Amino acid sequence: MKKYFVIAMVALMASFSTNAQDQVQPYLTVDQLPDLIKCLPAPPAFDSPEFANDMMRFAWGKQQRLNEERAEIAKRDAVWSYEALLAEFDVPFGLHISPENTPEIWKLMVTSMTTTDAMRVAPKAFYHRQRPFERYQDKMLTDEEAELAGEGSYPSGHTMRGWTAALLLAEVNPAAADTIFARGWMYGESRVIVGAHWQSDVDASRVAASIGVCALHGSPEFREQMAKAQEEYLEKTGQLSSFNNVIDNAPAAVDQAYRIDGIKATDETRGIIIQDGKKILRN
Repeated sequence: MKKYFVIAMVALMASFSTNAQDQVQPYLTVDQLPDLIKCLPAPPAFDSPEFANDMMRFAWGKQQRLNEERAEIAKRDAVWSYEALLAEFDVPFGLHISPENTPEIWKLMVTSMTTTDAMRVAPKAFYHRQRPFERYQDKMLTDEEAELAGEGSYPSGHTMRGWTAALLLAEVNPAAADTIFARGWMYGESRVIVGAHWQSDVDASRVAASIGVCALHGSPEFREQMAKAQEEYLEKTGQLSSFNNVIDNAPAAVDQAYRIDGIKATDETRGIIIQDGKKILRN
């Protein structure tokens, strides 16, 4: 088991270095994050009804490869970098996400995913689940057999990142949540299509991502950065100035506080609040 933990740690550190994000300071340490071994059930046994579904979905994934357009999307989704992942959300999100174009959103996304990425290391090492291409001695769509062989299948790191990104971007731009989540769902399905993961890996990883994002909201630094990202989105899309004009032209006697998206704030509202024509930050 110690050997598998070392393998998983090496893989994790390599994934960070490929993204040139070595100096990112996570919002939470590993010890402050939920333990997925305790949170999630074990992967299905090979003689279980759940694994029968995994086998059927494996066959479904291979069938999807016949669709050239879907196969190309799956190949793009296999690229392990923050840049490649966030580029897939440009259209559903409504902005190109990059350090140059959206620095606050970029910082939120990279720091958040760097934080929650660490959650997958322990369960991968603990369960060391055999991947589909290994069990069937099959060929992957992405020719990554040598790279991924021996590295646990449960949970799926790609799916965790994809669903984490969808959750966060939907919070930054709630109006586009449906298309953002649709793309995030496809991102997980791509792992089945390329043959890297079982369907049960993907299903558990979406839950794992949700657990991670919930934990992030306990960090004051995360909440502050989320507020900055939301404001940047409104500025980039020309919505912030329009909203400020509404606030500036409101009757002076009105002291109601509003969220930055125009909804009335309550005592529990956190983030950027507009009150008396001024922006304030509630942590």
